[in-house]
Amino acid sequence: MKYFVALSIILLLGLLIQNRLKPALLFFGLVLGYYFLDLIPTDVLLKNFVNPSLVTLVLLLIVSIVIEKTSFISMLSEKLFDKSFPKSILKISFFTSLLSAFLNNTAVVASLMSVVKQNKFHAPSKLLLPLSYAAIFGGTITLVGTSTNLIVNGFVIERGLPPLEMFDFIYVGIPVALIGSFVLVFITRFLPEQKNEISFETYFIEAKLEKNSPLIGKSIKSNGLRNLEYLFLSEILRQGHIISPVHPDEILQEEDILIFSGDIKEISLLEKFKGLELLHVKHDLSSNLVEAIISHESTLVGKSIKDVNFRTKFDASVVAIKRGEEKLSGKIAEATLCAGDSLVLAVGNDFYQRDNLKKNFYFFNNLKVNKKLSKIQSIFVLFGFIGVILLSVFKILPLLKGLFLLLVGFVLCKMLSFDEIKRRFPYDLVLIIGSALGISGVIIQTGLAQSIADTLIAAFEGFGVYGVFFAIYIFTAMLTEIITNNAAAALAFPIAYSTALSLDVSYLPFVMAVAYGASASFLTPYGYQTNLMVASVGGYSFKTFLKSGALVSLMHGLVVVVLIPMFFEF
Repeated sequence: MKYFVALSIILLLGLLIQNRLKPALLFFGLVLGYYFLDLIPTDVLLKNFVNPSLVTLVLLLIVSIVIEKTSFISMLSEKLFDKSFPKSILKISFFTSLLSAFLNNTAVVASLMSVVKQNKFHAPSKLLLPLSYAAIFGGTITLVGTSTNLIVNGFVIERGLPPLEMFDFIYVGIPVALIGSFVLVFITRFLPEQKNEISFETYFIEAKLEKNSPLIGKSIKSNGLRNLEYLFLSEILRQGHIISPVHPDEILQEEDILIFSGDIKEISLLEKFKGLELLHVKHDLSSNLVEAIISHESTLVGKSIKDVNFRTKFDASVVAIKRGEEKLSGKIAEATLCAGDSLVLAVGNDFYQRDNLKKNFYFFNNLKVNKKLSKIQSIFVLFGFIGVILLSVFKILPLLKGLFLLLVGFVLCKMLSFDEIKRRFPYDLVLIIGSALGISGVIIQTGLAQSIADTLIAAFEGFGVYGVFFAIYIFTAMLTEIITNNAAAALAFPIAYSTALSLDVSYLPFVMAVAYGASASFLTPYGYQTNLMVASVGGYSFKTFLKSGALVSLMHGLVVVVLIPMFFEF
């Protein structure tokens, strides 16, 4: 059975890397398979989905909905920027790390992205990736800073061990955040610079020649489509064939589809051409353009706009699409959507009432779905949250109970509705973590974790306990770059735990290596959702992540592997 479990884990890893199926479905499908093979008892399977750490994480995410409505983040963020670029980077990094230590870092980055884009001193492309990295640093300062820490704590509790405390992570997390902030100043030299006043977001825009259009039968040049400011005719779709590059003397034909790339803000330039219709747009473009990023939890991932019947589902038309620096080709309606794609939507009157927006998109421009709380309400929310954290720290009231009370208070005060809870409930995260707890148990019980641990020990025993500990960190960090942070923690924990038992040393350094390794996603945009959020908006290529993330990964690894054994002895 051990070899069967090993093959199933390899299959799971392969499917996660391919990114074609949602991780929640993969994890839940595997744990169900184990259940029907009697590898997991019914009571254990159900118990995993009400694990205290999982429930705490869900409550934190729901409570953060109310915190997002406060005015404090936007008020404080106005003080972040300075004429001095290094000072601006350090301010953003410290501020973001502090917020991310207690709030959901995805929400923090989403709140600050628009502020960064609108700053008048520096190019947003120089600031957005440091913003994401700082959010990752901050998440590792406390137990509640990132879902990864809470997941690891869930595994610890499941093994019958004492739970991790709120500030067990500060001894390593704070130095990582402080040193990392100065490293972020250095890595900005690897980031593209697109000045606010002259830069534009390059989107993929589609228009079609109508029947009897006066443009038909004339060349690109004579129609004035060659030298449009901020827009470039990149290709023509004609009867299923792509014409690219487009020659100035190319004669336009009836039903040609013209693909433009360039600044979405200049889309009105195309409206002056008679007989040229912007496709998929059935809404007014004068004042209702909204920019949105497809979330990692979106049901749109892997599907085309045509397949999901986008206009009916959201009461919005996709005007343009952008994917980092990648050059898109073909029809917008047939493009396969990916997590992190940036869309420009022309929205209808019913758009803001749809209950599927927050699940499918990260919004950073022009969206007014949530009404901001008043100053008094914001103070109540802030002090209520701080109070719950302090009561937990001083062991007066468990964090789980405190969050429950806070949630009830928010609902009774009408700061949070049941509809909002339903819309924002992290169903996928619950499936992943609840399933991962069961999978972790199977890996340990079947002896697979022990076999892998024995292999690691044999390979690194020449370097002693420290060498094996280092190998666990590297293994987890590599996993998080090719799958996701939560999945990496789920797969690495049982191996780390079994390794500690085999070496007859404390499990804590190895558990911490998994926690920090699973959050060490700096080399790709796919391992951590905040990286995905800034990738398209900042115009970052995969190469940009590799160059800038390499130094950050090196710094993070060195600080972590040096400090963990100092504060958590073997």
